[in-house]
Amino acid sequence: MSRRPAREEQATSLADAARDRVLTLPNVISFVRLLGVPLFLWLFLVVRADVAAVVVLAIGGTTDWVDGWIARRLGQVSRLGELLDPLADRLYILATLLAFTAREVVPWQFTGALLARELLLLGSLAVLRRYGYGPPPVHYVGKTATFLLLAAFPILLLAASVPAAATAAGAIGWGLAWWGLVLYWAAGAMYVVQASRLVRAVRQRSGGLTA
Repeated sequence: MSRRPAREEQATSLADAARDRVLTLPNVISFVRLLGVPLFLWLFLVVRADVAAVVVLAIGGTTDWVDGWIARRLGQVSRLGELLDPLADRLYILATLLAFTAREVVPWQFTGALLARELLLLGSLAVLRRYGYGPPPVHYVGKTATFLLLAAFPILLLAASVPAAATAAGAIGWGLAWWGLVLYWAAGAMYVVQASRLVRAVRQRSGGLTA
């Protein structure tokens, strides 16, 4: 008698157990990135240590891809990590935007455009949950937009804090920021289309069952 079904079941159980792990190196990196958010706000808004705030932002932005890369490289992809990574990205973006707007590093219109996209995505997630779906997988367009925005913020802060670097850093920072904004909205539109297709499929199945 073949033992293949038992082995396949064992492999599936091991894979599920791996995805349920909490204490992994990628998750630790994501937790550290989350701790950087209140640290940045304290440095930037309370003690006005702009140079230190630039360093925290730069580290938080450049390590955006590290946790995901390590997770795939070491086979430590987990459900918690799939939630922590985009959560850390969004918190960095939202915290930085609000802090920058408060100190007039970026205009409120730019902040409003990004916040409007977040509200659109929250609405889509609420609809998906209503139909029994979780958050959609992160798309490479969204990851690229996040990388551009997280790269732009420390450069914009550098431009605002160091007059000698204002011209060059401002041009580079705003170039990255506007491209990030465009791709951020493009990714949002893709998520909305994906959500609408899932909802439409559920409604069609429901209509078929009741027909």
